[in-house]
Amino acid sequence: QCEEAAYEERQYPAGKWACVTKGEPLYEQSISLSFMKLMRYICKENSVGCYLGMTIPVLNEIHLTKEGTELEREVLTAYYIPGEFQQNPPAPMDPEIHITERAPLRVITRVFYGVTTEETILREIALFWELLGSTDAVLQETYIVAVYENPSIPQRRNEIWFIRRAE
Repeated sequence: QCEEAAYEERQYPAGKWACVTKGEPLYEQSISLSFMKLMRYICKENSVGCYLGMTIPVLNEIHLTKEGTELEREVLTAYYIPGEFQQNPPAPMDPEIHITERAPLRVITRVFYGVTTEETILREIALFWELLGSTDAVLQETYIVAVYENPSIPQRRNEIWFIRRAE
């Protein structure tokens, strides 16, 4: 058995998320703009300061084009609302931020390190498919990039999530 597993399967409970969808020319632009909007929601929409607190990971839901060779422009960035605010999340002042109730989620996940660009994400998806082999158990057009550290950290920890189909 390897010291570190190549991938793992996880189950996440249903919950409320603050979400922003952006469709900039570059993936990095979309997540940067979305992340800044979510940080303002978390920290600055209240005179008390950072009242929600940061939860990790921050998720970026991506879709591949029909050819499977590029990312669609629209990226949904999601921040999990902390437990004490799940029942009654603060209403966002920014109309681009919406609160969404997400169903439970089963994923197969693999860690990777570094910056997340369209190129690195496409490479990680391809590597993960090689590792998993052919399977119909996961979606093949929707993926999630989970970010665990500040985007300015060059060798930050990320994960690529393959979403399990409902059984």
